[in-house]
Amino acid sequence: MRLQKELCHGAPFYVLGPLVTDIAPGYDHITAAIGGAWAAYYGADFLCYVTPSEHLRLPTADDVRQGVTVLRIAAHAADIAKGVPGAAAWDLEMSQARKALDWDRQIGLAIDPTHARAVFDSAPKKTGGECTMCGDFCAMKRMSEVDKK
Repeated sequence: MRLQKELCHGAPFYVLGPLVTDIAPGYDHITAAIGGAWAAYYGADFLCYVTPSEHLRLPTADDVRQGVTVLRIAAHAADIAKGVPGAAAWDLEMSQARKALDWDRQIGLAIDPTHARAVFDSAPKKTGGECTMCGDFCAMKRMSEVDKK
């Protein structure tokens, strides 16, 4: 990226991916997001999304949504790594919502709230407020109990 920016006299640079591996048909959006995060960290100005259907078929609307979402995650990760002012604030706010087991706030802060809500709503709810993944072993729930003592 640095050489490309130098050769182009600092012109804004736009990248597609790059794919960090070529063994993941159906997951090219993820391999492109990994490469995109690195490219953005090293100076790419714009990231182009890649869909999970890349190289396999024409993308559906959901493929495009997934591609855009993972590239948004990659760009955000690069912003955090570069120390862009305010970039980590979103993550801090999410961490606080997680600690408080505030599911609605977590979903509202999610990069894709619609998807987060659908995943959350698909699981049976626990009565103690913890997630269905950890149940009684929920670290956030346990820390909250310790904090109250």
